[in-house]
This record gives sequence, C-alpha cells and structure tokens, in this order.
Amino acid sequence: MTVAVIGTGDIGSRVARRLADGGVDVVVAASNIAGAQSAAASVGHGARAADVADAVGSADTVVFATWFATTKELLAQHAAQLSGKIVVDPSNNIAVDGSGGVVSQNPEGVSAGQQLADAIPAGARYVKAFGTPTAELLDSTATESGDTPVLFYATDDDAAGRAVAELITTAGFEPLKVGGVDASGPIEVFGDLPPLGGLNGRTLGRDEALQLLNK
Repeated sequence: MTVAVIGTGDIGSRVARRLADGGVDVVVAASNIAGAQSAAASVGHGARAADVADAVGSADTVVFATWFATTKELLAQHAAQLSGKIVVDPSNNIAVDGSGGVVSQNPEGVSAGQQLADAIPAGARYVKAFGTPTAELLDSTATESGDTPVLFYATDDDAAGRAVAELITTAGFEPLKVGGVDASGPIEVFGDLPPLGGLNGRTLGRDEALQLLNK
C-alpha cells in the first residue's frame, strides 16, 4: 500500500515518519515542492516528495494532515482522483482565539468528521484517524506502564476501517474503533475522548482506553 500524506506540519510529518518507519511506502506533499522534499528527506526510508495531485494519484490511502478548510478545498479539487481511495482525516475544525487558545468552529452538535465525511467525493472512503490535540503524543512508543499506546478511529466503512487499523498498527499504535462517523466528535479537540488515547498529557493502553469508552 502506498500512503500519501498531504501536509508537513506537526501532524503530517509525524504520521509520515511513523508509517515509513514501519515499512509503508510514503509519498509526502506540501503547499510547495521544496517543503515536500525537505519533509521527505527528514522522514527517510525511501519517502518521496510530490505535488498534491501526483501524491493523491499515486496513493491507495491519502492522509489529509491539513487545516479543516484546506482539506475541504482539496477534497473538491481532487475529487476525481480520490474515487476508490481511502481518505484519512486527522483534522479539527478550530481557530485561534484572541488569548492564544483555540475555539471550535463546528456548528452545534456536528463534528468536523461528520462535515468532511459529507464532503467526501463519490467513490472515496472516509476514516477519522491520526488526529490529536497534542502532536507530540504521536511520538509516543509506549504508555507509562509499557503498553502500546491506543489510537482511536471512527468510520462507517468497515473495510476501510480495517485497512486504516493496519496502518495504525504499522505506525506502532493499538487501533481502537469508537464507532461510525457520528462518533467522531468525541475523538476531536473538545470531545469527550482524547483522540490519541492521551489523558492529561499521557497515552492510554487498550484496557484503560476501553474503560474510558465504556463509561
């Protein structure tokens, strides 16, 4: 499987590196080719740079590690290319407030995941995964007790979910499905569940994450 990671910020660079470390064929794209080339060199393991169109066209799965509004634009721009591909969305629909914090831009009761799932082009398959309010947690390799850190995901497409769960495992995490797209809100910023399984700055193992889910 070839995975395109669109965006080379805190989330995109870490996702690309974790997947490449696990042996996945990774293509990195950014707003400019120089940025993509720099990111690919940093990722290593044969990761290569491309513009967005080429990256999407060459991949089986596309991770849009971009701002929410940018992801919506890219989904529309590359609709034809995305048919038949898995779209992975780690985004949060947030904006910086006047005091240095962030505020939600979602309509009341609607998650970013639900909005982007509705914007997915015909034939594409949507999975919410790899999103976290603390990008540094994507560097975690073990919990405090030595367990594999949990990474939550949500999707209505079982087959796409299984494929992304394999990528989550390859990246060194324990995949844990929280439900369908309507369950994506709790694993976003301001949701009831921390997206990476992080709790107060620490990661969770499977048993603790399941207890959290079942409350």
